[in-house]
Amino acid sequence: MSTRKPSYTNPKPCKHLSAYKLKHGLSGYKSLQKCLKTTPNGRTSVENPGTKISRCSSCNGYQGRLYFCLICSSISCSSHTLLHAQSEIGHDLAVDIERAELYCCACSDQVYDPDFDKTVMSKHMLDLTYSTNSADSIGERLCERKRLGSGGVELADLKKSGQLALTRDHRAKSCYPLGLRGLNNLGNTCFMNSVLQALLHAPPMRNYFLSDRHNRRTCRKRSANRLCLPCELDGIFSAVYWGGGDRTPYSPAQFLYSWWQHSENLASYEQQDAHEFFISVLDGIHERENKARNQTRDSGDCQCITHRVFSGQLRSDVTCMTCGFTSTTYDPCLDISLDLDTNHCSLSDVGNKPVKRNDNSSTSTLLGCLDLFTKPEKLGTDQKLFCQNCQELRDSWKQLSIRKLPLVLCLHIKRFEHSLVRKMMRKIDSYLHFPFSLDMTPYLSSSIVRNRFGNRIFAFEGDDSDVSTEFEIFAVVTHSGTLDSGHYLTYLRIKDQWYKCDNAWINEVDERVVRASQCYMMFYVHKTLYYKANEDMSCLPVSTRKEAFHRIAGCC
Repeated sequence: MSTRKPSYTNPKPCKHLSAYKLKHGLSGYKSLQKCLKTTPNGRTSVENPGTKISRCSSCNGYQGRLYFCLICSSISCSSHTLLHAQSEIGHDLAVDIERAELYCCACSDQVYDPDFDKTVMSKHMLDLTYSTNSADSIGERLCERKRLGSGGVELADLKKSGQLALTRDHRAKSCYPLGLRGLNNLGNTCFMNSVLQALLHAPPMRNYFLSDRHNRRTCRKRSANRLCLPCELDGIFSAVYWGGGDRTPYSPAQFLYSWWQHSENLASYEQQDAHEFFISVLDGIHERENKARNQTRDSGDCQCITHRVFSGQLRSDVTCMTCGFTSTTYDPCLDISLDLDTNHCSLSDVGNKPVKRNDNSSTSTLLGCLDLFTKPEKLGTDQKLFCQNCQELRDSWKQLSIRKLPLVLCLHIKRFEHSLVRKMMRKIDSYLHFPFSLDMTPYLSSSIVRNRFGNRIFAFEGDDSDVSTEFEIFAVVTHSGTLDSGHYLTYLRIKDQWYKCDNAWINEVDERVVRASQCYMMFYVHKTLYYKANEDMSCLPVSTRKEAFHRIAGCC
């Protein structure tokens, strides 16, 4: 059982970070500034003086995540950061070289410190001062890291760079569609940020929260020691769409605490699975909204926003191979999990490099995955089911189909599986070809059953010819790397333009970049809703309440 307190007001500070700052103050951050390098698109990284390629001081490796020690400036890979902290007393804090994010070697976890972000931001602004082209580049392409603190940056006089920042922000507002805003990484929370970006841009979810259907100021589900998950999500929608034009990255800390309260077994700064988080959040919103309605958890006609948007229904037909009797059951679903053909995929074990194979043999298609999902499957001899007609256990085959499509279709690709032979988890590194426009007609129960009987035309229970089966993709959550050092990010499609949302950074990308990514979750919406949502972006509902955004200590 979890021993966490029922109320979360602020993240528990890392004791190693507190000890480091107590002893060294901000001197280590200031010394690091000369090693920081900002690319034209706004990404900040650590450049090791004297060498072009950074290597681990223990194994001389240069691939994967590398970390720069704030005390001795030595570099360690993800496999040797803990060893370095154990062998060198007090050398607990390091910086991710590629992403310029603070990392605790002793905790093996990312940590968030506003003073560190202020240091990175000040270096960024100094670079702007000495580059006449940087303001144009960043203004057109980037919604950058949030400038923390109400006062000026303490590390330098940034009056000129502050003026450039105003120019950059103005151009960013006119360049990017409304609702595009980065989310700060609060310590291994890329799994949360990636899913939140998808939820923020799901048209039915956006319309619900921006129409005051859940007003956190009048919500009665909040208490002094218990946060309300829908209220915190409503706060993020308000900050993103009604933030007064503020495009600086937002810190969803209150939402994180609220989710921790709902899922106490996952309440930590450790990396979590994005799909598990997605289901957990929808479940938390469902529970909160239905308490007021006194509805049961498994109510088939649930009117909570999660079920109205994401809920569909699967049909399962189990047919006796002896007499042909078919037993049919229906199950609700919030998403559909699809298997990849692992016989033609590249696999990578925990901590190991992916196995290289021919590019053509390591590629699957989404339509192929859907075909596999609805393909009849013969159940094993150890899975014999009781036949109501034969009145005994019989061999049988099973076939799944989709009886009811949701407004927003979430397709989850099973990239992580447990190897029974090697007794370990592994990731499937296969690339997946997927269409931007998807017709789900072939996978509906009506189509599957009719095909089973030779495409005969007959009345089908629940068949509704008026229901739209055409979908458009609007978000793709991807996973890169291995199980122990992976990273999630989201690609958003707005008005047929793709945007890469990588925590605090947002960049415009070509669709080829999206197609080449290792997609983990794909979000499709009814075609009519997709195009209507794009038309309505310029005339969103206007809130009747005045928004007041309060900074969260240590986070905003």
